[in-house]
Amino acid sequence: MLGKLRKSVAKLPFHESNLALKQVKCDACIEENGVCKCDNGGIEGMVMTEDAAGQQARSGNSSFLHAVLNMSSMLIGLGQLSTPYALENGGWGSVFLLVGLGFICTYTSHVLGKCLDKNPKSESFADIGENAFGRKGRVLTATFIYIEIFMALVSYTISLHDNLITVLSRTQIKLPGVPNLHTSQLITVVAVLIALPSLWLRDLSSVSFLSSGGILMSLVIFISVVCTAAFGTVEANHSIPFLHVKNIPAISGLYIYSYAGHFVFPNLYKAMKDPSKFTKVSIVSFAACTLLYTALAFLGAKMFGPEVNPQITLSLPRHHFITKIALWATVLTPMTKYALEFAPFAIQLENNLPDSLSSRMKLIIRGFVGSILLLVILSLALSVPYFEHVLSLTGSLVSVCICMTFPSAFYIKLSWPHISKPVLILNLFLIAFGSILGVLGIISSAKMLIKTLLRARST
Repeated sequence: MLGKLRKSVAKLPFHESNLALKQVKCDACIEENGVCKCDNGGIEGMVMTEDAAGQQARSGNSSFLHAVLNMSSMLIGLGQLSTPYALENGGWGSVFLLVGLGFICTYTSHVLGKCLDKNPKSESFADIGENAFGRKGRVLTATFIYIEIFMALVSYTISLHDNLITVLSRTQIKLPGVPNLHTSQLITVVAVLIALPSLWLRDLSSVSFLSSGGILMSLVIFISVVCTAAFGTVEANHSIPFLHVKNIPAISGLYIYSYAGHFVFPNLYKAMKDPSKFTKVSIVSFAACTLLYTALAFLGAKMFGPEVNPQITLSLPRHHFITKIALWATVLTPMTKYALEFAPFAIQLENNLPDSLSSRMKLIIRGFVGSILLLVILSLALSVPYFEHVLSLTGSLVSVCICMTFPSAFYIKLSWPHISKPVLILNLFLIAFGSILGVLGIISSAKMLIKTLLRARST
């Protein structure tokens, strides 16, 4: 049974296949009454679910091309929507920061591979943290991973809300008993409720379908922007300022978020037929994503100038057919992500439930708790509907640690007896640079978010 399930997820992008593999492992324990090796210890236990995924993946059946596609699909997501806005606000000189962060994240991905080489038993990002700094390292990395997932889901819901407003701008709905709920908020609630049953899914093929849909939507968005420029619907004739230094801390969070994905890379490494090519996979994947981000950033900024929206899809001409496709793709993307992103939480919850409960009761509890969490995320997203500020705060608060400071810190600790002085200096510099960039980004994005909230309340 497990063999068939593994084959069914082999074609998935790695982030989604990783989550699916977790489902395979832990569901098999539950349904087949096997000996479950998933730990049951809070945050630490959650990360042990990643270990289960690594156990399934270490047979190494992923080719070089497959690994490149998996890593690239993991990186491309919400970040691509905001790069034109970031470039316009930071100036075209900020592209050096975007490209530079691409180089840095490529290197830190390479460093993670080196950390895995030093301890072949490591299966996940949290394992590396534990090898370097003990149980505290595991708890810290696990905490950051799940904060990032939570904030990403909030950002997805904000994006869903913003794009629904545009795509259904002429729709007016009033619900008796809740007169204070605007049409756009009501439609967003309906959309989330439609996606809610996906949290109850345990069927692997259904989750796989959602995963494939999410990747397709990202490609549709990019192609739609290119077609809008290519067909002359909008002329790309705006001038981009050279540099706005005061905006760099805030937009750095948007840039960093675009490269977030390192916590999945150890699993990808373990799934490769030839892990020695992991560094080459990182180089190719990050180079492709950096080129895409750079092209989209310049194209969007040149097309719309200072009027560019934090989500490029909202700047496209509303009357155009291509725009409608892009908007619906952006609306559907979050709805394909909820079940996949919630999978680690749901599986860990089910494993922590008493064995005396039936599988059906465990499913009901798991689905009910997941539904409550999603409604909390919905409430937060509707209360703070400012996509660029939330995304920037996520990048500066969490992504910078997972992508830059943690990998370098892990590598220094694990390689301390043998690390050369130039490599030590490089990694210490990356830790310092990432920390400074993160702190400045948190302060800047938090200030902007607070000002926006206060301005909205005063109007």
